[in-house]
Amino acid sequence: MTDSSPAPLDIAAATERAHVLAQALPFLRRYAGATVVVKYGGHAMGEEHLAEQFGRDIALLKQVGINPVVVHGGGPQINAMLKRLAIQSTFIDGLRVTDAAMVEVVEMVLAGTVNKYVANLITRAGALAVGICGKDGGMIRARKLRRTKVDPDSRIEQVLDLGFVGEPEAVDVRVIQALTSGGLVPVIAPVGVGADGQTYNINADHVAAAVAGALHATRLLMLTDVSGVLDKDKRLIAELSLSDVEARIADGTITGGMIPKVENCVEAVKQGVKGAVILDGRVPHACLLELFTEAGPGTIIRR
Repeated sequence: MTDSSPAPLDIAAATERAHVLAQALPFLRRYAGATVVVKYGGHAMGEEHLAEQFGRDIALLKQVGINPVVVHGGGPQINAMLKRLAIQSTFIDGLRVTDAAMVEVVEMVLAGTVNKYVANLITRAGALAVGICGKDGGMIRARKLRRTKVDPDSRIEQVLDLGFVGEPEAVDVRVIQALTSGGLVPVIAPVGVGADGQTYNINADHVAAAVAGALHATRLLMLTDVSGVLDKDKRLIAELSLSDVEARIADGTITGGMIPKVENCVEAVKQGVKGAVILDGRVPHACLLELFTEAGPGTIIRR
């Protein structure tokens, strides 16, 4: 005969859990019914334990009454497939030049393998996630991305041809809203479609900002591989206004690859997002810490 009596209560552990719940309750009320767009990528996607934790965190957001919408990248996965197929990649200003053969590979990897992997992470954690791409239902109407560069010798402006690299022209939110209102978590691959039916490879940050703006999301969370926007002494800047961003770019505080991330956040805020946050996706439970604690781990940009 076995003893079926319950294990003795760990008072210290129970007290800690109660304290965490009490601290989070005001934030749970604040974000109840809110839409939160999360851009997912970088090392947080590549490391298995962080990926599984991300899936659990997104599932938790859905379970407590928040409507998360995930937009993912997949650069390393695309690189791996191109290497297997012996297709050479070329980059201009950090953007992959995408010809007709390469755009097929990009779509296959982003809208196929990676998209279903991310959706499965969330579904296994207890929330029903559906993987889609910007072509589904004409959700993301894209146009060819135009970039120019000034030749340092002649000072003549040159037009760069990036092939089938696009940018969002319009976002039709009906598919997204149908999924979220049905209790599902949309997981979006950053592939769009032109007016002529052409497929375009789009930067995931750009898609996340456009989707967040079209949804008038309460928050846009940009998960990166850095802690946020740093000042010239490498200290985290907790908050920036739109005018602060302009000043920090002008004085050289914000440089390099952080500039387009910040600019995407600014554009999202201008379109109606209440706050856009750049934070380190490698930090355990980064999304939960940002939403459910007083001082989140990243840099928030808002009006």
